[in-house]
Amino acid sequence: MKPSDLKQRTKQFALSVIDLTESLPRNSTFMVLGRQLLRSGTSVGANYRAVCRARSAAVFAHKVGIVIEEADESAFWLELIMEKHPSSEAAKLHKEADELTAIMVASRKTAFANENVNQG
Repeated sequence: MKPSDLKQRTKQFALSVIDLTESLPRNSTFMVLGRQLLRSGTSVGANYRAVCRARSAAVFAHKVGIVIEEADESAFWLELIMEKHPSSEAAKLHKEADELTAIMVASRKTAFANENVNQG
């Protein structure tokens, strides 16, 4: 997958997170869960853009790690939301968060392997 494809995919994830949070019930629990999801879910795309500008394999690996953390955190908030307010949209977003996490983990492993090859 090309970086431009992942930029678009992470941006779409953020937009879908925004849509989901706006559709949640208006009570204190969902306000908190929605705010947390909104923060981590939009951060995935913003931090992936920083990954694309990394100047070295080490910086790339570090920034990808941030994307992994944010995507995994998004999955956590989505799990809580789905437990209390099941929806097909939340389930789709959870699947996407898991897929983005897996893609970024593979990218980080490749970056570490490439760095070790270049140093050896």
